[in-house]
This record gives sequence, structure tokens and C-alpha cells, in this order.
Amino acid sequence: MRKLIPSLALIIAPFVTLKAQTPNFNSQTNWSINKKELRFGLGATQLMGDLGGSWGVGRPNSLHDWDWQAIRYGANIGYRYRFLPMFATTTSLNFHQLRADDKWSEEIMRNKRNLHVRNNAIELSQRFDVIVFWKDKFGSIFNLPGNYSKKQFSIQVYGFAGLGLMYHNPKAMDQDGNWTALRPLKTEGQEKPYSPVTLTMPMGAGFRWGVGRMWRIGFEASYVKTFSDYLDDVSTTYTDPANLSSPTAVYLANPAFPHPSFGPGQQRGNPKWKDAFYHFNLIVTKNLTYKDYGRERSRKVVSAAGKYRV
Repeated sequence: MRKLIPSLALIIAPFVTLKAQTPNFNSQTNWSINKKELRFGLGATQLMGDLGGSWGVGRPNSLHDWDWQAIRYGANIGYRYRFLPMFATTTSLNFHQLRADDKWSEEIMRNKRNLHVRNNAIELSQRFDVIVFWKDKFGSIFNLPGNYSKKQFSIQVYGFAGLGLMYHNPKAMDQDGNWTALRPLKTEGQEKPYSPVTLTMPMGAGFRWGVGRMWRIGFEASYVKTFSDYLDDVSTTYTDPANLSSPTAVYLANPAFPHPSFGPGQQRGNPKWKDAFYHFNLIVTKNLTYKDYGRERSRKVVSAAGKYRV
């Protein structure tokens, strides 16, 4: 009998302890099971600037000017901290390849202008997430008969907005077929080069669902407003070729020369609207909190079992 009682205690203790640990993630006590997360993202980008676009007058940052040929890729890694049931903050390091080309435009004059750009950008962002809907349940960590919550279920819908800092380096292909950095060439006759760093404002929404206790998979759609009009190296008017420093600068400033519509003083871009871009990502998230939580639950079970020893 003295040997039987400790054995029964070890069997009963998990039921007692796990019953007190409500498995519903929506409860006030257990939302923090998913508090800390590591995120990985991969997806597509679309630059919305002065180049390319659909027919008619350019529409600043409008999906009407979407160029399918200009879609490129982006990737990111980040850390998300959920400090309240409805609120989280996410720190991300993002890479964006941005592309635009007048040759893909349906508008005749932009097509003849023949400007193009490729811009590899690195962005560090901090955003605030508002979780508008969530429903997460975690099953028992013990595979014992009678534990009713063995099935894992997780779904979350959220919106976000934030601030970031981005370094960018626009390039174009010169007359020799080489990709050349445009900023040092001062293609619009600037006295000094524009800044390679700009403030950003990312905003968007996401949806995700659980794959077991430790992993989540989902999608995010983001619109990123910038405070630079030179992501595509185009902003104001054409300059006199005499103001440019080299034959390469002359060519990249106005590859349509000697077309009469593209001469010194004529419109090259629209400085009234800053550049922006979209990105759409597949997001994979690893839960960094649940492992510690599982250890704590195991410790409590062993502690509870010890109370029954005689």
C-alpha cells in the first residue's frame, strides 16, 4: 500500500494541475503563452514612384499603376513581443528589391522617356500591432487519457503601423550594360546628392494560423510610405547636360535624348508626391515562450506529485 499511494499520486497530479491550467489561449491567464516570437518573411515588392505605370496621368501610390513586370522580392526577420492580449510590438530587419521601368508603361510619353531603376534597400522598422481577432487553444503537454484539449488550434487577424529607417541605393544600366549607382551622378543637376537614408511609415494587415504549439504561418500585406522622392532617382526636371559630370551621367539622366519632349527644364518627375512601395509576405513564426511555459507546467506537475509522497 505504501508503494501504491505514490504511484497513484503521480497519475492523478497531472489531471489536477492541468485542469487548473486552462488551455484556452483567450483566457486572461494564458494569453501570454505566445508572448515572444521569432519571425521570418519572404515575399514580393512593388515600387510606386515616377517610373512605369498604367495608361493616362500618373496616380500617386495607386494600384492602378501596378506593373506586374516590376514585381521583385523581399525578405525580413523580426522579433514580436505581445505585451497585452490585443497589443504587440514588432521589430524587423527588412530587405527590399525595388524595380521600375518606363518600357513597361502603357502611357506613350512615359514609355518614350525610357528611364528605369533597380534599388536594393535595407530597412529597420518598429511597428505597433493591434490584434483585432484571435482564437488560440493549446493541447496538453501530456498524452494522458482524459485530457480533453489535445488538439491544437490557432488563428489571428491583426493590423499594424509603425516607423522605420531605410537605406537605399538606386541603380540603372548604363550604355555599356553595367548597373551603375545613380545617386553620385546627380542626374537632375543637384548641388549635392540626395540622402541615401529615408524615414519610412509601414502600415498594413496580416492573418495567420497555427501549425502545432511552436509554429505559425500566415500572410501580411504592407504599404510603406517613404519621405524620399528618389527611390527611383526621378523627382523634378531635366537638367542641361553641361551640368553633368560624365557621359554616363548624361546618358542615364536622359536616355531619350534628343527627343524634343525631354529637354533641359522640362518635367522629368513629380516632386509633389513622395515614393512608396508595397510588399506582400509569407510569414513563418516560431513561438519562443511556449517552451518555457511547458517546462514550468512540468515542474508544477512534479511538485504536485511530491505532495502525495508518504
